[in-house]
Amino acid sequence: MTAPRVVLVGPMGVGKSTVGALVAERLGCVYRDTDDDIVAAQGRTIADIFVDEGEPAFRAIEKQAVHKALAEHEGVLALGGGAILDEDTRTLLAAHQVVYLSMDVEEAVKRTGLNTARPLLAVNPRRQWRELMDARRHLYTEVAGAVVATDGRTPEEVAQAVLDALELKEA
Repeated sequence: MTAPRVVLVGPMGVGKSTVGALVAERLGCVYRDTDDDIVAAQGRTIADIFVDEGEPAFRAIEKQAVHKALAEHEGVLALGGGAILDEDTRTLLAAHQVVYLSMDVEEAVKRTGLNTARPLLAVNPRRQWRELMDARRHLYTEVAGAVVATDGRTPEEVAQAVLDALELKEA
């Protein structure tokens, strides 16, 4: 069965893309991000999809992209922050090595400023980020075999912590 070696989940801005690329490099495999898949397939940004079609339409597109990537990708896979909202996706993730990259709101502010092109954080981003995390934290934990805190760590330190948590050896 084809399956990703590692699947990274966590909130927007936690560093899934950066850490995922580093983990893939250390494991000698390919990195893939389902958000990038969506942008490439749709020919527009995720923010544009949200604005033009709304969140439910985006989530349907995201679900298809995630299920396809889980079925065919053999390297390190990063999922969009809301991918774990779908129950079918959470069920599929049970068969994979999933790491939840966590951070607190202060770290989120430092990393993203909470003012970037994040459609779910358009108004009062600090409060909305907290509300999103209150709604999602238990889902990230549910699907993850390991949790790696990213607060105050470099991407390299987080990548090493991911490898250590899963007991994976560098290529």
